[in-house]
Amino acid sequence: MFSRAQWLAIAGMLGLLAGARGETIHLAGGQMIRAQVLREYSDHVVVDLGFNLLSIPRRAITGIDKDEAQTVLDVHKTDDLYSHAKLPPRSVKELVERFGEGVVMVSSPNGLGSGFFISEQGYLITNFHVIENETRLAVVVFRKVGNEFKRQKFENVTIVATNPFLDLALLKVDLPKDYKPVIVYLATEDNLRDGDRVFAIGNPLGLERSVSQGIVSRRNRAEEGLVYIQTTAQINPGNSGGPLFNMRGEVVGVTNMKILGGEGLGFAIPIRYVLDFLKNRDAFAYNSESSSAGYRYLQPPARRKSGKPPLLQK
Repeated sequence: MFSRAQWLAIAGMLGLLAGARGETIHLAGGQMIRAQVLREYSDHVVVDLGFNLLSIPRRAITGIDKDEAQTVLDVHKTDDLYSHAKLPPRSVKELVERFGEGVVMVSSPNGLGSGFFISEQGYLITNFHVIENETRLAVVVFRKVGNEFKRQKFENVTIVATNPFLDLALLKVDLPKDYKPVIVYLATEDNLRDGDRVFAIGNPLGLERSVSQGIVSRRNRAEEGLVYIQTTAQINPGNSGGPLFNMRGEVVGVTNMKILGGEGLGFAIPIRYVLDFLKNRDAFAYNSESSSAGYRYLQPPARRKSGKPPLLQK
């Protein structure tokens, strides 16, 4: 394990290689290393110094600056509107910089929530309770122009599909031709574990583009017949429908509720429910003459109350 003095010596020595090809690695002490990243792991990063290999602990790294082409690898588009990609681990700061524009505010005459773009055609995911009993919807995007964000509102929003049981909704925004939205990638591998770091982006209490970080407290908390991700990332009114990211920038859940009166007890809908919802979106096609799904089914028996602490949807 290197001491602070050793890190300073290494950083000073590598300053001579500033013109070399590679990435800029920012260290916790404020130093920077310019080197080629060979392999990234959850707890350390291996870099090539040109004359030797160096393993740097993740906790000593505050960020890695890479070219855009190296940030997202092997993007795969699906027939179900979303895309997934092979993404390397990054810091929260880097991931917010990369994917933050893909998170939007969804508003109606009676409230607001969050959502996120899954396709360049303007399709986005949010919670059903954000748009429940509403038809006049608007989506606010935050376009980055230079070093600042430009707020832009779109009012031509179509409800494509809804699933009240899962608390999911699929919307489509009629975007101008000169606007290409930043999309987020959905995780397709179910490898989330208790203790994994996650973060959320949303609009709690109308505070736009807020970021909260935490861990997965329980990856499969059962509640009324469904399973939710329990997280310490702060979830508040207005976060509803926003993405919960892992440290690769993949969406692993959709934030939708918290324990009433509790702190650090947020919940998110696992992404596997979202993937199934998108795959079967024709079965949940929205009927403009009612707020229910486009097809009518026999109602299932009422779910029994569990006696657990009350969950308050946001």
